[in-house]
Amino acid sequence: MTTLQIHVGVDLQAEAAAIKDAFRRHAAGETVREHHITFESFEGMARVLTPKRLEILRHLHRNPTASIRALAGALGRDYRNVHLDVTALVQAGLIDDQDGLRVDYDDVEMKMAL
Repeated sequence: MTTLQIHVGVDLQAEAAAIKDAFRRHAAGETVREHHITFESFEGMARVLTPKRLEILRHLHRNPTASIRALAGALGRDYRNVHLDVTALVQAGLIDDQDGLRVDYDDVEMKMAL
């Protein structure tokens, strides 16, 4: 099972230390399979992870889809709006758009700094 870790408003020094640690473990021969996405603020995350976009992520997790048009049809939504949503999710690193559209993780963990 693959877990995507979303970090919100996390201290940049802590993030840099985590990246450095992953590189160190990789250099020591350890297989490092961590998937992280960091948002600067809760508001930034909320702009990307809207309810409709979460619906897209859930659908693609269960049903990888060949195209945005096919996805829009399956969801019963307008192509243009789905295209905008998919573009935002791809740019955020939440959807893999190589050879179709898919979500390559099974669950999401979120860590938010106060």
